[in-house]
Amino acid sequence: MLTKISYTWGLMRASWNILKTDKTLLLFPLLSGVCCIIVLLSFALPIFLTGAWEPPAHGSSQASVVVYYGILFLFYIANYFVITFFNTAIVSCAMLRMAGHNATVGDGFREAASRLPQIAGWALLSATIGLILRIIEDRSEKVGRIVAGLLGMAWTVMSFLVVPVIVGERKGPFAALKESSGMLRRTWGEQLVGNFSFGLVFMVLSLPAIALIFLAAFLGNGWLLLLSIIMAVVYLIALSLVQSALQSIFQTAVYLFAYNQVAPPGFAPELLSNAMRQK
Repeated sequence: MLTKISYTWGLMRASWNILKTDKTLLLFPLLSGVCCIIVLLSFALPIFLTGAWEPPAHGSSQASVVVYYGILFLFYIANYFVITFFNTAIVSCAMLRMAGHNATVGDGFREAASRLPQIAGWALLSATIGLILRIIEDRSEKVGRIVAGLLGMAWTVMSFLVVPVIVGERKGPFAALKESSGMLRRTWGEQLVGNFSFGLVFMVLSLPAIALIFLAAFLGNGWLLLLSIIMAVVYLIALSLVQSALQSIFQTAVYLFAYNQVAPPGFAPELLSNAMRQK
């Protein structure tokens, strides 16, 4: 665990140095979050009207099952499309930066817009896999969750470099997935797991916000509690934006390292060579 945190901190610091040169990259995860909220709200009304917010119980009619999973599938497609589009934009900018070029927000949007067919294809494939995992989980609560969790972890590793492949090579969803898993195997070997955990580090960094709310609640001052909640929410949003941007920059660096067998500027070769490890 300490080794994983050490690698994570080094990778985050290298990614942060890239982000510092162009803080406008934070705009992409911000817009992605806003658009995902809009997508969620746009599906909230039909889900509420159809009563399809819970998985169909055993013995439910075929129509209710089709409605539930049909709406869920459409939601997955829209959500994955938004996420992939903005991830493509930020990875494009990061790739330009690592190649020594200036990159603007407009460049990111243009590169993403030029890859709309690939982005749509990947959104459709991701939604299909997501729906399959959800059905497995719904069909059997305990066993289904374990199986879905294991398959989800494998899918996450296999698809880790898909967006950079889409950006760098303009490949379609299946070819990008094949290339992503192939590059990882060729560079780091079979049965990989990440030797890093951005989520763990940022979870630790989020603790001050939680502590602030508990402190204000303990003091019993209503206005102080409200102010503390507002400050904590702003802090956590900012933290999530930074985390998302750093992860995209890191993915770009891993892709370039696997593709060129040379560490991009700002990243130590030993950090990237140890970014993955055998199970």
